[in-house]
Amino acid sequence: MGSVSLKIGDGTARFRRATLCSSALHLVMLASVLTTNLFALYAFTYAPKPSAYAIFHSVKNLSVISEHVAAILREIDSSERRLHQIERELSGYDTLDPSLAALPSELKLFLTRHPLPLGPDSRSKITEMVSSVAHSCARSSDILSQFMSYKPNALCPTADSHLPQKLISRGCEPLPRRRCLSRNKPRQLLPLPKSLWNTPSSTGAAVVDKQMWVKSRGKNDFLIDEVLALGGGGIRIGFDIAGGAGNFAARMAERNVTIITSTLDAEGPVGEFVAARGLFPLQLSPANRFPFYDSIFDLVHTTNGLDEGGVSGMGQGQLEALEFLMFDIDRILRAGGLFWLDNYVCVNDEKKRMVTRVIERFEYKKLKWVVGEKADSKKTLVYLSAVLQKPARG
Repeated sequence: MGSVSLKIGDGTARFRRATLCSSALHLVMLASVLTTNLFALYAFTYAPKPSAYAIFHSVKNLSVISEHVAAILREIDSSERRLHQIERELSGYDTLDPSLAALPSELKLFLTRHPLPLGPDSRSKITEMVSSVAHSCARSSDILSQFMSYKPNALCPTADSHLPQKLISRGCEPLPRRRCLSRNKPRQLLPLPKSLWNTPSSTGAAVVDKQMWVKSRGKNDFLIDEVLALGGGGIRIGFDIAGGAGNFAARMAERNVTIITSTLDAEGPVGEFVAARGLFPLQLSPANRFPFYDSIFDLVHTTNGLDEGGVSGMGQGQLEALEFLMFDIDRILRAGGLFWLDNYVCVNDEKKRMVTRVIERFEYKKLKWVVGEKADSKKTLVYLSAVLQKPARG
């Protein structure tokens, strides 16, 4: 089989048989590694041919999974719609859907978009007429349906005289137009200037005060002639916010100053009474944006309009409502024009400070500024009267 030689002289020994065995062992180990790798490669790359049974169950499982995914997507979509609905309810926003069967036919007709008769407008690029109804009307759809339930081209119903007031007080403004004929309201009309102070009120709701602004009852009462003098003869047209029966406009009319009075029929046909006096009534809540051009009025006057400006909009007395109202007053008042805050009731000192901070933000010049107290049957109230001049900007 072979010999083994031993050489002692150099201290080494050679074993020929051992060398041959070691080489064979290496070969066996190499073959084992190769075989193992081949089996591993086979195991990872082998794909058994699926049977018909396995294919059926795989397809069935995929179908079940697809149904579950579709159900989840539907649930997500439904949740998103519900979330948007909640957001609209919280913000007071909603829409009137003309497809609802419960809506009167006249309201559906008004809400329908109508193509322009001559085609698209070349300047605005619009192609159809869009109805102008406040989104808040959707929250009072029952009252709105009563308001729009009538026979076209016939007399308007007699029982709906208070419906416009109800809708406007709930923020439903502007109201939709109607196709019914207004009824005659007999009233004695007197010529100007006699009509200013001698027109009888049909309901007694309109209070005519012949002493205000011509006779002072306290330090908070400014006289009209004094305020007009502050305007340097430049007061020609003005706006009285929440002016009630139009007493301020009547007093100004005696001095050839035209005043538009915004009023609501909260306690009767006040607007009709204002018109019968020969004055200009405007059915408008202070919570709505004033329908006037920018910088056109020489004078804006209000007594309690600062509070009424937030009633239907954002809540009475809220800071944000007051700011929106003041910015709109500033918008319609010309530079150099006067803002007359007349005997504004501050329920407490904090309210007075809040109103003062908002007004001072506009940097109006304080021509008059008086804070006084008046006692009623229950407590002493703080009153703020001011005449402010709008500065020139830009």
